[in-house]
Amino acid sequence: MTDWPIDDIAAELGAARDDWRAAHPRHGEAGFPSRAVIRTVVADLSAALFPARLGHDGAPPADEHGYVRETLARALDRLAQQVRLELLYHRADPVRAHAVVDAFARRLPAIRRLLDSDVEAAFAGDPAARSVDEILLCYPCVTAILCHRLAHELYRQGMTLVARMIAELAHSETAIDIHPGATIGRGFFIDHGSGVVIGETAVIGERVRIYQAVTLGARSFPADEDGALIKGIARHPIIEDDVVIYAGATILGRVTIGAGSVIGGNVWLTEGVPPRSVIHQACAERATVAATLPAGHVVAEDVRG
Repeated sequence: MTDWPIDDIAAELGAARDDWRAAHPRHGEAGFPSRAVIRTVVADLSAALFPARLGHDGAPPADEHGYVRETLARALDRLAQQVRLELLYHRADPVRAHAVVDAFARRLPAIRRLLDSDVEAAFAGDPAARSVDEILLCYPCVTAILCHRLAHELYRQGMTLVARMIAELAHSETAIDIHPGATIGRGFFIDHGSGVVIGETAVIGERVRIYQAVTLGARSFPADEDGALIKGIARHPIIEDDVVIYAGATILGRVTIGAGSVIGGNVWLTEGVPPRSVIHQACAERATVAATLPAGHVVAEDVRG
């Protein structure tokens, strides 16, 4: 057996931990929510929401209602344990865990209906899709949006750490990064998806469709007099209903993209646009686009990246 300098390395690691903890005092000694447990919770919640398609054995359960009850009970018990750990971390009353998870559980039927609208939007918006089942089983956007809708409910109740862990499960699997604080309406579809980033305070309306590598980000990060970033301010875009944003577009800051607008690929926007605008890079195309639009449709000024 190789004679590694284990004692010296362990001592130095201990010193590094002590320095870190002195600089960043821990809020509690109960531990932290577990990424492994959160992953299991999300798998069980997905199975409870869609038992015939996302159930663990890949086949419709013989007793669907019983399967949902059993799977949901297991998921909620585990989630309550993780919420309790976060409450202890924040020095909050761990008894609140039951109330938090109870409120979350009561929102699951509404979440299921929201997800149904997302699946339908994907099927309607992608000519390559052959069925709604294919959308749910295969499309990375559904994984990302399912995780987001679960995470957002927990985020709204102050469970920011557990919510962020759920969001990062989807991010690591799909390369779609949606902050759990983002507010997203019905019928949301991300086509392809890789590289999409949606920031914490983004607000997205209904029936919005975006493509790969779209960023809804912050333009700047205000700091206080000590140079620390000011957190919690609204700094991401508002995307109104029925907007389409094509691949590679970047929209930054608290700007509003008006309802029914189309944002072309690789456009860089730091200003809002009125409803029914068309934004694209090639100035030579403006006259052609304008000539094909219905009366009253606005063609906004081009913004070059």
